[in-house]
Amino acid sequence: MDVLNFIIQQTMYFSIPLLVVALGAMFSERSGIINIAMEGIMIMGAFTSIFFINISSKMGMAGQLQLVLAILIAAATGIIFSLFHAYASISMKADQTISGTALNMFAPAFAIFIARVIQGIQQVQFTNTFRITNETLANIPIIGAMFFDEAYITTYLGFIILIVSVFVLYKTKFGLRLRACGENPHAADAAGINVHKMQYAGVIISGALGGLGGLIFVVPTSVNFNADVSGYGFLAIAVLIFGQWNPVKILGASLFFGVMKAISASYSSIPLLAGLGISSYFYKMVPYIVTLIVLIFTSRNSRAPKAEGIPFDKGQR
Repeated sequence: MDVLNFIIQQTMYFSIPLLVVALGAMFSERSGIINIAMEGIMIMGAFTSIFFINISSKMGMAGQLQLVLAILIAAATGIIFSLFHAYASISMKADQTISGTALNMFAPAFAIFIARVIQGIQQVQFTNTFRITNETLANIPIIGAMFFDEAYITTYLGFIILIVSVFVLYKTKFGLRLRACGENPHAADAAGINVHKMQYAGVIISGALGGLGGLIFVVPTSVNFNADVSGYGFLAIAVLIFGQWNPVKILGASLFFGVMKAISASYSSIPLLAGLGISSYFYKMVPYIVTLIVLIFTSRNSRAPKAEGIPFDKGQR
């Protein structure tokens, strides 16, 4: 049971950031804008929020208030950074793939440069004081130790974001208009919807969740930030495709890839796998190999929004 608890906890550490970032990409693509800049957005969100934790820790701040403030900073950074992509893709009608690629290249270089200028080294260290244990809930049979012992509030936040995303996308006017813009922007425009405004909203939401996802990924899995999120932005896009742009299916895909990632990162702590004597490099490759295989079989039946990636020009139909 201890091994199972360990695997599930590790799975949450890897699945929740995937879920949050994939949901962010979903909002952007549902509006018709491809956002492959999620990797760069994650890096920028993680960089500013971890730097805040580093500085505030030296001033004596710690615990959940510090984490909540870091969450707000990560989301705000993601919004600001995503606006560059929104402006290029929507207002300037630039190629959305090239715009996203440019931001992905810029983000790690910027983070490394600023870190070196400020502190002389590129790694941003931080002290993890964010684990929480609810003694009452932790004693619940089976699930108590998995979800309420040495847990992070970001895990619960991820599930809250999922519930809100389902409600917003399928139960609100905003969600209906957003989906309409991604499927048929000219019809949406004819119905009086401001397509560009909805697309900006979609990209901004993706930026907020992408920046937040960067922080959520780094905090449980490391004690320093080195301008790298291990390709999680790209993996989140694979999760989005595997999940068919549907929030509930994205959850399933996130858990699936999270298990693969948890096993690759913690195989040495799993007696059965540790005893096989297989090279660590094999386990590190598994999540990405599985990603390629899954995409091969699922991309054929892709249900992507019909108008994604196509710049909207009100004068053309």
